[in-house]
Amino acid sequence: MVGRQERNGPGATPPEHPTITFSPSAEFPPLTETELAALHDVGRRWRADLRDHPPRDAVLPLDPSLEQYRHRPAPGRFHRLGQIEMFPTERPGQLTATGSASATGSRFGRAAGTLRRALLGPPLASAAVLQERMRKLVALPVLSSDLLSSVAYGPEAMIAILVLAGSGALNLSLPIAAALVVLMITVGTSYRQTVYAYPHGAGSYLVASDSLGPRFGLTAAAGLFLDYVLTVSVSVAAGVEAITSALPGLTPYAVLLGLLVIAGLLAGNLRGVRAAGRLFAAPTYLFIAAIGLLFVVGLVRAAGRGFEPVPPPPVGAVEGLGLLVVLRAFASGAASMTGIEAVADAVPAFRPVEWRQARTTLTWMVGILVVLFTGLTLLIHFNGLVPRADETLLSQLARETFRTGPWYAVIQAATTLVLLLAANTAFNDFPRLLFFMARDGYAPRRFLHMGDRLAFSNGIVALAVAAALIFVAFGGYTQSLIPLYAVGVFLAFTLSQSGMVMHWRRRRERGWRWRAALNATGAVLCALVLVTAAITKFFEGAWVVVVAVPLLVLLCLHIRWHYDAMRQALTLPTAAPGTDPARPDGGPEPAQPRSGVGGATARSGAAEEARRPNEVEETSGPGDLRVDLSPGEVRHLVVVPVARLNLAALRALAYATSLGQPAFAVHLSPEQEEADRFRRQWETWGDHLRLETIISPYRTVIAPLAQYVAALHSVRPEVTLTVVVPEIVVRHLWHQLLHTRTELRLRRALRDVPGVVVTSVPIHLPE
Repeated sequence: MVGRQERNGPGATPPEHPTITFSPSAEFPPLTETELAALHDVGRRWRADLRDHPPRDAVLPLDPSLEQYRHRPAPGRFHRLGQIEMFPTERPGQLTATGSASATGSRFGRAAGTLRRALLGPPLASAAVLQERMRKLVALPVLSSDLLSSVAYGPEAMIAILVLAGSGALNLSLPIAAALVVLMITVGTSYRQTVYAYPHGAGSYLVASDSLGPRFGLTAAAGLFLDYVLTVSVSVAAGVEAITSALPGLTPYAVLLGLLVIAGLLAGNLRGVRAAGRLFAAPTYLFIAAIGLLFVVGLVRAAGRGFEPVPPPPVGAVEGLGLLVVLRAFASGAASMTGIEAVADAVPAFRPVEWRQARTTLTWMVGILVVLFTGLTLLIHFNGLVPRADETLLSQLARETFRTGPWYAVIQAATTLVLLLAANTAFNDFPRLLFFMARDGYAPRRFLHMGDRLAFSNGIVALAVAAALIFVAFGGYTQSLIPLYAVGVFLAFTLSQSGMVMHWRRRRERGWRWRAALNATGAVLCALVLVTAAITKFFEGAWVVVVAVPLLVLLCLHIRWHYDAMRQALTLPTAAPGTDPARPDGGPEPAQPRSGVGGATARSGAAEEARRPNEVEETSGPGDLRVDLSPGEVRHLVVVPVARLNLAALRALAYATSLGQPAFAVHLSPEQEEADRFRRQWETWGDHLRLETIISPYRTVIAPLAQYVAALHSVRPEVTLTVVVPEIVVRHLWHQLLHTRTELRLRRALRDVPGVVVTSVPIHLPE
């Protein structure tokens, strides 16, 4: 119980949930009990088939463990010696690939590998995944850079709305800021509860999926998608704007500067979590110190004049002051909260104890955010500053506070760095969100893969590409991106807080009412920001988010439907009740009960039964993937396309005949005269295999051959057709342009024909 555990003191543990870890093994989930039972049944058929039809030669012609070849010379310059030392043996039946085993042998591959190691560092072994986790001093700057940097433009976004009602409306900045501070504390405290309730992953996607349902979870994920992409775009745009405020001559190159920054962030994060943390931690701490100094000096100056605010310059009202303007200012100022969910998304990336380290980091983040946001809003009010087109409010405040000395340059440099690197938070959380979704089947499985630096490289690259496209499309203008920014992030906030309300109501633990009330307050305030931003900024760009979210949800559902169909198609069949899968005739099963793994079939739960596809007969129709699971069930026919009787063709024919299966050759000829000539050549060779000739009067090769193989399959669908094609392998890439690559074209043509295997016999040309 959460309430009881928290009362037990610091040693309390959170409630149990399924463990979520960022592991290289996530790409290879274990088999379920039902799958193990089906695998056991298939294995019994194998044993029966191998007993009735033993292999011709059970003795392997070489030692697969490479043990007897140990201590041979290392590979030479031209790779003419076997690379034995690249696979040391650690235990019987198991090899371990060394780092050099992953290197490619081509000249281009070696050059690319050298450049990659120079930029990203050497690859890390899977065992180092625990050392790549973050401690609090690293996690704070890495995960808070987005949240803390948003105070550089959040107060300005709020004041830019108020000034539309004239300079007199600027007095409302303080009460609106106070309301925003309440929202920050409420949401921050709510996320502390979320981290505790979901200690192995507390992102909005996971909470909404668990408490509200998968579609709500996908909606939250769609909002987070847009949030993280726009985090990069907005942060880089704001950082570039800070540069151009200090150096106006660089304004024409703003888009180019932004793209270079995104490329630098991409390279830094591909180096891994720990390396990126060391690289990007200093600018965040420098920003906190610089803004803290600005706050202290500004308050001292304000105290010198009795905290009397400087009257702002007169600004004419563009629209009347009303509730809508106040709500718009509140929603715009709430942009200062973006990134507050970063810690909850990255709980498994912390060092043990993960949930406790994450909560401590989140508390520090929210506390620093409240201090910085409050201080900057007060100083802007005391100095009577209003937004200007040519300079940010923070730049104006620094000039006003530090009239002499290098401190203005320090403030601008620190602000620029943290704004540019604020996108690092998104580079940490976006790949993890994709990891969770890929694990559930709602995103491509390639996002489960960890790169050679133990970072989710595919997700990092996807984020960089998407953010660069958005940045270029909007010309790097910050104010154009903020309306899109707020809608996505507060959609996720709202669903996360609503999910926590349902979580507490469902569990009804001690103290659940005040916890649910706290989350409900956060949900209402976040929903208020969401609705206001969506309505008032709809025609300024927020419509993109309103349209994009349901489209992303549909896309994720289609991905899941595809994976479900694939899982159903690839699920191993289970034996029909009352039959023995080990008997070739499918006769009655012996009366004795099964034990071990095989007995798990009868014990599988409702969830596994829902995942199991409909049972099919063993004599399944054409194209069914549940036949031919044991050697005795596979019937072969080998087809060898032959164009000319040269070394490549004869080697392919020899390989096909050595398989010990029925085989024949097929020749495509453009006219009868050439067909007769080839037949005479075939007879000269000896007519050792049957030859079929196809006349192709329109001189096409691949299409008639593919149609012929498909026709063979339609006659006997239960026969596995193996097409053996000779392949010319060239040394240089440009040499491929000199060959027709028949094997690749034929493989593409026959890809959709079930029961057809296309293999090639390579012939390597010398240099």
